[in-house]
Order: sequence, then structure tokens, then C-alpha cells
Amino acid sequence: MSRHFATIDRNLPLLDLNRPSFGTMTYTSILDSLFEEFPEDGKPLNLFGSSMGGYLSSRWAELRPKQINKMLLMCPAFDLVGRWPALMGDEAFANWESDGFAYFEDRFGKLTPLHWEFVVDARKHTRTPEFDHETVIVHGVNDDVVPIDLSRAVAQERDNVTLIEVEDDHFLAHSMDTIWGAARDLFGL
Repeated sequence: MSRHFATIDRNLPLLDLNRPSFGTMTYTSILDSLFEEFPEDGKPLNLFGSSMGGYLSSRWAELRPKQINKMLLMCPAFDLVGRWPALMGDEAFANWESDGFAYFEDRFGKLTPLHWEFVVDARKHTRTPEFDHETVIVHGVNDDVVPIDLSRAVAQERDNVTLIEVEDDHFLAHSMDTIWGAARDLFGL
């Protein structure tokens, strides 16, 4: 997306959601640091978010509705905590709780321990945030990480959400032109 934005002489800031670090992050720590970085007294933001970033964008819109203008969400990880036992397997999920950590790939692909507090904190947040902002969701029909049914349900329940289904997986590597077209239309680029 950064390359597409560069073609129209616009910068797309990329936020590091590993706040304070991958191993110690929680939804609350990420949102608190973003709220600090982007105070409510500024111009309303247009948000892009993919996977957990898509969930956090929608949660931000729920918590601070006046701070957000429009959102483009890609395979948003709604109900992540509810889906994790199935993603990991019940035994691995139980081991995560008993051990206090489990290993996941960080943004560089390195296996890194993520503490159990991530789950404890995530359970305090809504599984599928409520928001009234104009939103486009792009979701791959072959996504085996976040089931497309979650995005379909959100789009069906809300008049402010448009769902674009693409023949792709969770990473949407083959759908960049579709995502760019949705961004141009949604944000008037």
C-alpha cells in the first residue's frame, strides 16, 4: 500500500502495534499508546488495518468515535480470543495459560514468546466492536486464519459496512489492486 500511496505523492504512516513489545503487548497497551500518539483534538483519522490491526482499528472507532473518519479493514481479526483455542488446539491453548506464555511469529517471522496477559486483557474488550463509521472490509474467501464469515456477519448487520470478497488468503498478497481501488474510492484519493 505504501508504494500505491507514493504514486500519488502521499505518505502512508505504518504503525508498529507491538507496543511496548511483541512479547508484552495487549490490546489495551496498543490502544493506549495510539491514543497518546493521536490525541482526540486532532483531525479525524482514516484508518487502514489488517488482521489484528483491523480489529484494533474498529475498537478504536468504538472507543473514540469522534477521532475516526472512515476505515478500510483487511481480514479484521474479530473475536480473536474466542477463535484461538480452535486455531491453536485446545491443548496448546491450555498450555499457554499454564505456562504463562506461548510462542508466535512476530512481524519479522521470529518465534517469540507472547505472555498470557494478552488473552486476559483481550477478554476485557468487545469481540466485535460497534462502530458507525463508513467502513470497507476486504476479506479473502480462502482465509484460514480469520474466517470470512465474521466479516460477512458484520457487513450484513450494519448499513455502514461494505464487504469486498476476494479470491485470496489472509495475507491478501494477490488483492493489492482491489485494496488500492477500495482505498481510492473510500478516502477520495
